[in-house]
Parts: sequence; C-alpha cells; structure tokens
Amino acid sequence: MKTEEATVTVKTRMKGSERREVILDAATRAFAEGGFTGTTTDAVAREAGVSQPYVVRMFGTKLELFVAVFERACERVRAMFEQVIEAGFDATSEVDRKRLGAAYAELIHDEDLLRVMMHGFSDGGVPQIGAAGREQMGWIFVTLRRTGWPDEAVRDFIAHGMLLNVLLSIRSLDDRDDLGPLDALVRCSLPE
Repeated sequence: MKTEEATVTVKTRMKGSERREVILDAATRAFAEGGFTGTTTDAVAREAGVSQPYVVRMFGTKLELFVAVFERACERVRAMFEQVIEAGFDATSEVDRKRLGAAYAELIHDEDLLRVMMHGFSDGGVPQIGAAGREQMGWIFVTLRRTGWPDEAVRDFIAHGMLLNVLLSIRSLDDRDDLGPLDALVRCSLPE
C-alpha cells in the first residue's frame, strides 16, 4: 500500500482508538529496532504510513510516544500473567509454575514487544522512562505476588524472564546451532 493511501486509510476510515493502535504498533516495531535514542518520530510515521506531524499531534513528543509504547508492552506482559493466575494457580504446583513460565515464553515470539521492554529498562536514565520502568516493574511484581509465592520466588521468576529477554536481545535464540560457550546457558534457560 502506498504511504498516501495508508495515510488516507489511517486518518479517515478508522476511529481514533484504532488510529492510535496502528501508530502504537508501528512505533513498537520502530523502537524495537532503534530504541528511544535511535528512533525518530519520522521513522515511526513512515512505519505507520502517516505523516510525522500526525504522529506528534496524536502523541506529543517522541518521549511521550516511547513511554506509551513501553508501558503498553509491560502491560501486555502483566495482563498475560493475570490471565494465567486468574485461571487458578496453586503456589506449590510445579505444573502451574511451568504454565506461567510457558505463557511468558510465548511472548518470545513477539520480539518487538520484548525488545521495546529491554530498551525501556536500559534507558532508565531518562527520568520519565526510568519512572515508567519502576512503575511497570512494580506492577509486574505485585501481579506475580498474587501467585502466593514468597517474594524471593517472584524475584527469581522475574530474573529468569529478564534473562530470556537478554538472550533474545543478543540474538542467541536465532542461531542455536553455533552458540559456543553460551549454548548451555540458553538450553537451561528456555522453558521445557
């Protein structure tokens, strides 16, 4: 689809909430690739097939757009955890622990989502991004406490998830035949 046609479609045929989602999806792809610092609102606009002023009009600054994308990614993870926990969860059950881990591992298929999270946490030196990161990690922790696990078990679960994010970010899951010394870490980190 030509950019002009995409712009017409996004601006005229969709509701405001749908337009917002199209731009958030495009921004997720763009920020996953370049992070906050390496991505422009122009790059997001090109990815979405809209004009750069339209992106700015809808979201304000690049920082506000990045924070919206980052929070959306974290909220998706939290919602997935909530869904598993609300379906019934026994803190002593190894099956339920694996079920929660497997649900998170499913998100590995959405590399953009996890890479945006990594960019967000690593850009925590930007005050607004750091504040969003602290808030989101806090909510993820509170959500996982609902499993009934002790705080240390919740911490370990989050740490394992962050290790999976790092392994994904360094592309160690792309070519698993040639990992050298990293092979054992990758094999023991991936869910069964």
